[in-house]
Amino acid sequence: MTNDFKKWIHDNSISEVECLVPDLNGTVRGKVWPAHKFLESAGNDSLRLPSSVFTVTVTGEYADDETAGESMSDPDVSLRPDPASLCVAPGFKTPTAFVVADAYLKSGQPFEIAPRYVLRRVLELFDAINWQILVAPELEFYLTEINADPDLPLLPPTGRSGRTETSPQPYGLEAVTEYEDIIEDIYEYAETASLHLDTMIHESGTAQLEINLNHGDPIQLCDQVIIFKRLVRQVALKHGVYATFMAKPMELQPGSAMHLHVSAIDRKTGINLFGTPSNGLSEHFRHFVGGLQRYLPEVAPLFAPNVNSFRRMRPNHSAPINLQWGYDNRSCGLRVPISDNANARIENRLPGADSNPYLAIAASLVCGYLGIRDKLEPMPMVEGNAYLYARTLPRNLDEGLDRMLACEPVIELLGAPFIRAFSRVKAAELMAFEGVISSWERNHLLLKV
Repeated sequence: MTNDFKKWIHDNSISEVECLVPDLNGTVRGKVWPAHKFLESAGNDSLRLPSSVFTVTVTGEYADDETAGESMSDPDVSLRPDPASLCVAPGFKTPTAFVVADAYLKSGQPFEIAPRYVLRRVLELFDAINWQILVAPELEFYLTEINADPDLPLLPPTGRSGRTETSPQPYGLEAVTEYEDIIEDIYEYAETASLHLDTMIHESGTAQLEINLNHGDPIQLCDQVIIFKRLVRQVALKHGVYATFMAKPMELQPGSAMHLHVSAIDRKTGINLFGTPSNGLSEHFRHFVGGLQRYLPEVAPLFAPNVNSFRRMRPNHSAPINLQWGYDNRSCGLRVPISDNANARIENRLPGADSNPYLAIAASLVCGYLGIRDKLEPMPMVEGNAYLYARTLPRNLDEGLDRMLACEPVIELLGAPFIRAFSRVKAAELMAFEGVISSWERNHLLLKV
């Protein structure tokens, strides 16, 4: 493996390497090495980080559990960079490369709570039944004015015309042109980093964009998502604006999602397992959907990981509140796109753009796997407005965590150590949030109660 790295680094004239490690929130952590030092360290297994970096909260605290024993000693994990993730890092003065790494314990076993391993563990379940899973994320985000005061609401940035958007512009080409300079740089950076981008559109919100990634291997697509987020934020700052992947950054605007298109291929025959020769839906597909409907509401924090995530999932706000399914129906949590047999797939519309892609996809796949394993039948398809059906998703993070900790079938497959670590992080963040007095409280309670 070291020879592969050495040749690639030489061929691309790389001077520095950023070794990226996504933590439980999907925040990128890691180290920067001079290229020669990276090669030396990768060769003798001395690329290391403290294991605690995986459980840092979004507020920058450590979610320690004093009863956890070894976790308090904070042992190192070894980083094993994945050659398939190597790419040129655009925008740096010094020629730099990105590489995503897996974490291993001193015993040589994978670090169970590392998000990349959690997803790989789920994919191994499908490998055992000769299924190849393909995913295609659709990622939404907002451009906003620079805002250094968190007490002030975000505003759309000024476009090329010198004006800001004041109304929804879904699929508006003139609206996209307003941010043409930023979009061109995003595509240029993405091409340099070998990201497999498909189309970009203007979404419903003011200065809200959506990028579609081409379908492929789930782990490689997750790597691309975290690198894409990093690049987009850099491009935005270069142009004097912010790019945010918050699920609900503005009160009166739609939220930002990470819709997931999922399909399955028979490894032996190459046939799409979700379709039928008559372009219908297979029993495998129905059971997969049955699993999603049964278990996704129980693991909501894995695709809606923040307090803000649940502000997005409200009736008639372009985000689902239940797991109804239907043909080409965007009010459903599960949409069946119109397609032929070769492209049969399910679109999971629940995950927010703020979710850790490794965990959001792992959650989707493990729920679908349980449906396949236990032959779960889905509810009847719906036509029309799915918001008229009862809400089945948790209303907040607190409820979501309680339901997840009681969902034994998922815990068994994802691993109890991972669920415990993830829950500690989220509980610590929730406690920090609940200690904050909001502007709403000051506005409505200060002089009235």
